Amino acid sequence: MTTLYGWGPMFGLQSPSPFVMKADIQLQMFDIAFNRAIADLESVSKHKAPYVEDDGAIIQDSTFIRWHFEKKLRGDLDGGLSDAGRATAWAFERMLEDRLANIEGHERWLEGDNFDRGPAMFFMGVPEQMRAQIAAGAVAEFRSTMVANGIGRHSREERMQLAERDIAATSALLGNKAFMLAGHPTALDAAAFGVISACAAPIFETRLKGMVASHANLVAYLERMEARFFAEDRWPSMMPEHGREAAA
Repeated sequence: MTTLYGWGPMFGLQSPSPFVMKADIQLQMFDIAFNRAIADLESVSKHKAPYVEDDGAIIQDSTFIRWHFEKKLRGDLDGGLSDAGRATAWAFERMLEDRLANIEGHERWLEGDNFDRGPAMFFMGVPEQMRAQIAAGAVAEFRSTMVANGIGRHSREERMQLAERDIAATSALLGNKAFMLAGHPTALDAAAFGVISACAAPIFETRLKGMVASHANLVAYLERMEARFFAEDRWPSMMPEHGREAAA
């Protein structure tokens, strides 16, 4: 029995976490039966989602989840790609997840009233008398993380310049193809859908939305991927707990 732990639709997205969306798509690409359940971040050592329970074993982080099932099933989500194609896939995944996703997270948590539009929902289960203090602590922790990884050291305009390059590069890689690197979805498509759709989240005030919308091929790509992998909502209806957003 396999269960993916994360969160379902929020913020006009299939999940508040691009990494949960990535893991969901990749598990579907393996063509295995699996359940979806709401994450309990205090129950796992990394305190992040997604994580998977597979026949009693806990696998944490979307990349390690992929590698676990590739080894177990002797599968290959990059099947058919050349060595150069595999290298391109890995490099783009790192660009999207290690930089663009952090820029998107900074917009969501730390810019304007975006926190109140979205992440504040994560704290609704906290007793009201403690809610503001705990939320402020989570925001401060997130800000420190962004400074430590370098994203928070840039001005907002500088972050937008970086994001614009990343989104334009993703559009250029896609071109007029149905999927990023092949005539069928590969591992990169799961990562790309998660991060690019997070940038386009409708509820937030951010230039990232306009950057995605300016590339017609990316807009069509998101629609195509969503129709293929998220035609039905299979998640339980619950919010994340304790104000921690997925980041793995």
